Order: sequence, then C-alpha cells, then structure tokens
Amino acid sequence: MERMEQRQGFLSALPVGVLLAAIFVAPLLVVFLFSFMPARVFTLAHMPSFENYRYFVEQGYYLSLFRSLGMAAAATVLLFVVSYPLAYGMAKVFGKFTLVITVGVVVSLFVSENIRLFGWVLTLMKGGMLLGTLKAWTGLELESWLYDVPIIIFGLVYAYFPFMLFPLAQGIAMVPDEVRLAASDLGASRTRIFLEIDLPLAMPGIVVGGLLSFVLAAGAMAESKLLGGQQVIVMADEVETAFTYGQNWPLGSALSVILIAIIGGLAFFALRRIDLDRIMGRKA
Repeated sequence: MERMEQRQGFLSALPVGVLLAAIFVAPLLVVFLFSFMPARVFTLAHMPSFENYRYFVEQGYYLSLFRSLGMAAAATVLLFVVSYPLAYGMAKVFGKFTLVITVGVVVSLFVSENIRLFGWVLTLMKGGMLLGTLKAWTGLELESWLYDVPIIIFGLVYAYFPFMLFPLAQGIAMVPDEVRLAASDLGASRTRIFLEIDLPLAMPGIVVGGLLSFVLAAGAMAESKLLGGQQVIVMADEVETAFTYGQNWPLGSALSVILIAIIGGLAFFALRRIDLDRIMGRKA
C-alpha cells in the first residue's frame, strides 16, 4: 500500500518535475556546455576546451570572485546582527504588532531595488540631501561615502534585509519558551541561554536566512553599479561584461559556472545541516 502511494505521488509530481527541469535545469545546462567552447563563438558546434577556465586564473577574474564572496559574507554577518533583535521581537514579544511590521517590510519590496538604491545615491552623493544639508547648516564639507566597499555592503544589507528577517523570526519562534524559562530558573545567565539554547534551537532559521542572504548578495550587481559607481568590480559585473560588451559568451558562461558551483556547494553543505521537515512543520 505504501509503495503504491509512493508511485502515485511520483506520477503526480512527474509533469511538474519535467516542467521545472525544462525551465531551470536546461538553461543551466546550456551555460555549462558553452563554458567549454572556444572564445567568442555563439554555437555549441565546436571542439570543447578549458581555455575559458584558464582565463579565469590568468586574467585575474578570481579577484572579483573573492571580492563578491567577501562582501556577501560581511553583509550576511551584518544582516544577522541587525535582524536578530527585530526577529526576536516579532517571534516572542510584539504579538499582533508583528503583522504591522511584516506588512511594512513586505511593502518595501513592492518598490524596485534600483529605485531604492538610487534614493540612497541622491541622499549620500556630494551636495546631496545629507551632505548638502549639512554643508548649508554648518559650512562643513565632507567627502561622499559613495563608491567604496563599505557603502556597497550597506546596500546589500539594506536590499536583502527581509530575506534574513523572516527566516530568522521563524527559527526563533521554534525555540520553546519553557526551555528558556527552565534554564533561567536553574540560574543560567542571559548570555548562556542565548549561546546554548536560543542559537542552537533557532539554527534552522539562521541557516536558511544566512543562505538566502549570502546567495543573493554574492550574485548582486545593482549595489556595485549604483552605490559603488563601478569603482569596485564584482563577479556579476564580469559576467555581464563578458556576455554583453565583450561578446564572449563562453567566457561569461565559464565565470557563471564557477560562481554557481561555489554558491551551490555552500548551499548543499548548509542544507545538509538543517531539518527542513521541522521548519515546514511536518515534524515536531
């Protein structure tokens, strides 16, 4: 009986599985095959080679990759630090007010990311709203904070805040209050409760939020273009340049494959360490 139900489930999911494979897997397969083509060709009818992967090392593209991963890691850590207090309040303290916060954060996503980042450019540019007002009131003229790594990391934190906040709140909500109260009654300090109860039990939400934030930040490009003024080149910039200005699809494919492989490997490692059934509520 159980095997029959499994077979029915497999057959039911087969059409959707085939559709998802055609939509998501097929384009990735084309990109993967193009990465082994010679430079500046636009068909797959050529002898494969590893020339594009050699360019990745010789032309220093790995520096852009390290820069992207480093900024994504820094943004993820900052997102956790910034989001945790609000996520804890949403999960344990605010009650019905949590819905108001949720709507407020979600509504911000209705505005294009580029428009929101342009708002920060107008705010932080030299002579802009912040520095221009400061100069008019005090005569003090400061250099703009734009076009540097810290402001790009700020942009990543700003843009991907919801993707850390909501999984983190879900993870914190899974921590039983009875366990925390029992630890407190037994004399555990707040720091010890946080390190030995809150963090381990909320780890599924932390991992999911961290993974979402890191993956999106590592592939982000708008922040480096708008806030960084293209003074800081990230891996996504290199991929776009290869596909568009450089008209070198095989090189762009190779750079994409390397980025996807690294991020996919990290995601696979992280997902093996969490219990998705518990997060989805299928297991207590």
